[in-house]
Amino acid sequence: MKATAKDLRFHSKELIETVNRGEEVVITFRGKPCAKLVPFENEKRKISKSPLFGMWKDHDPSSNVDEYVRNLRKGRS
Repeated sequence: MKATAKDLRFHSKELIETVNRGEEVVITFRGKPCAKLVPFENEKRKISKSPLFGMWKDHDPSSNVDEYVRNLRKGRS
């Protein structure tokens, strides 16, 4: 389906309902396509086994995250 920028401004609810039905909506501005509304697909994120990731995953002092953060914050108050 195609819609103009004016349609998006004044009829956004109807366009969102169209997208919720699974249809894609191409938004045009001055006759040229400039954006596309597509249904949001809720992807399940891959959950790592470790609560830490990236550069912190091998950081032994922070193996217990809650205790590590409490120890870091002790000197603040």
